Amino acid sequence: MKIAQQYYLPLLSLLFSIVFSPTVVVAQDAGNDSSTKEVSLFLDKWHKAAAEADEDVFFSSIAEDGIYIGTDDHEHWDKKTFWEFAEPHFQKEKAWDFTPYERHIHHSKDGEFVWFSELLHTWMGTCRGSGVVIKKGKAYKIKQYHLSVTVPNEKIKDFIALVEAGDR
Repeated sequence: MKIAQQYYLPLLSLLFSIVFSPTVVVAQDAGNDSSTKEVSLFLDKWHKAAAEADEDVFFSSIAEDGIYIGTDDHEHWDKKTFWEFAEPHFQKEKAWDFTPYERHIHHSKDGEFVWFSELLHTWMGTCRGSGVVIKKGKAYKIKQYHLSVTVPNEKIKDFIALVEAGDR
């Protein structure tokens, strides 16, 4: 019994850390580790703001000339138009909940531009988000975000047929 108790706490601790671990960040340019962490935290905060319907944080994270590209072919919005679309969702207690679980971050040499891609758990299944973030002073702003639904290669023909059937 003592042996089981001896391993119980470390095992429980390991399980807790796996279940509640932060976003997995894959840094592509190790020279900017602190900046990579800052950008990742900024993006996590942005996603959390949507999940909590915090429109102030969510929309203040997008540059004034920022663009949001959604999954539908007509969803190419400037900030104002995106707000008009999203505002009814943010009036609820939760807009949408996209949880990143893998992220790749790259930086320009001067640190002003960051581009990234991330995999997300969503109500649509696995999605990919990608975008460009700029740094002005100490603040980051999203210049462009592009959300896309992922389709496994072995299912692409069925996906194409489904989309084409809807166009008829």
